[in-house]
Amino acid sequence: MRILADTHSVLWWALDDPRLSKAARASLSSLQTTVLVSAASAWEIATKVRIGKLPEADEFSRDFARNLARLGFHELPISVEHGRRAGSLSGSHKDPFDRMLIAQSLALGIPVVSRDEVFDAYGVERIW
Repeated sequence: MRILADTHSVLWWALDDPRLSKAARASLSSLQTTVLVSAASAWEIATKVRIGKLPEADEFSRDFARNLARLGFHELPISVEHGRRAGSLSGSHKDPFDRMLIAQSLALGIPVVSRDEVFDAYGVERIW
């Protein structure tokens, strides 16, 4: 099984944050699961570190790819099709990072590990 981890899920897993739900923790740790992390999450974390909204992720962000590998997670690049889908999504949700994760989830037919209920409005299967 493949899953797409939302940005906060990646960070909470890496930081062993108790806000990560039991279902999310189980799916991220399953040996039968391939955990994908979007390039959009690297972009989101780096942006929030830069503007001071996520200082606790500075070290994680500096070597994002190696930290993903250390966690056993896999990079998910952004394709032209993902960009087209994200830009074409209807609805009023304006967060570009969420829109990209929605597009990638729909394109690949995989669930997202996220506490954010906004994914539900787009028909994305969400694990939380």
